[in-house]
Amino acid sequence: MTIEIMSKKEQFEKILKEIRDQSPLVHNITNYVVMNNTANALLAIGASPVMAHAIEEVEEITSIVSALVINMGTLSPKWVEAMEIAIKKANALNKPVVFDPVGVGASTYRTETALKIIESYKPSVIRGNASEILALTQLSNNTKGVDSTISSENALHAAQELSKKLNNTIVISGATDYIITGENIDKVTTGKPIMAKVTGMGCTATSIIGSCIAVNPNYHMASYLAMELMGEAGNMAEKISKGTGSFQMNFIDALYQIANEK
Repeated sequence: MTIEIMSKKEQFEKILKEIRDQSPLVHNITNYVVMNNTANALLAIGASPVMAHAIEEVEEITSIVSALVINMGTLSPKWVEAMEIAIKKANALNKPVVFDPVGVGASTYRTETALKIIESYKPSVIRGNASEILALTQLSNNTKGVDSTISSENALHAAQELSKKLNNTIVISGATDYIITGENIDKVTTGKPIMAKVTGMGCTATSIIGSCIAVNPNYHMASYLAMELMGEAGNMAEKISKGTGSFQMNFIDALYQIANEK
């Protein structure tokens, strides 16, 4: 009997259709800087965003969503507590979680928070730039913050070790994006340099991953397809943009066009 394996193009089209058909509810405990852009990006591809961070409701909200996104861009004790409540509930209900360790290594508080989250709750997927991934593995203490000064390739070994330790998928974003699950490595090379000059693009990628793992239990493939989507939309937007302001608007339009053409 011949086993038919779908090409990556077919899987890309399939996951976009699944997002459109299912409109997964994605819970984002994210930062003030990116809430609007992140919500619009998810809506553009057919997902349904919810941004809830009040301690009084995060457990209830998490119980009804398809995936949880934890982004520690703007930290405070109450937000950290809300993140922990939500991720505990997600783990108890076996819901996928993607974690964005924004700026880990820039301060002791930020680093301790990130390490507690990954060690105590083991997110399904972690997405960060190279310096953030290195900081998570405590191989580097010279992170610049939210912007990586280290190439993605230099964090590959650290990402593999972290993935094996946590039994999860690691996404390193940069000029080349890498998706790592143990020994399995894929890369995406379609992004554009202008994307690094627009705030919140990494955070948007994290939430797009959240929408993809909400409908596809193969977290490695789902993460790969999410980064392909980011790259394709970035390519489309870059061709018609005059600068970073118009790029931001054109990027959301590109996501919408890609999602609705497949």
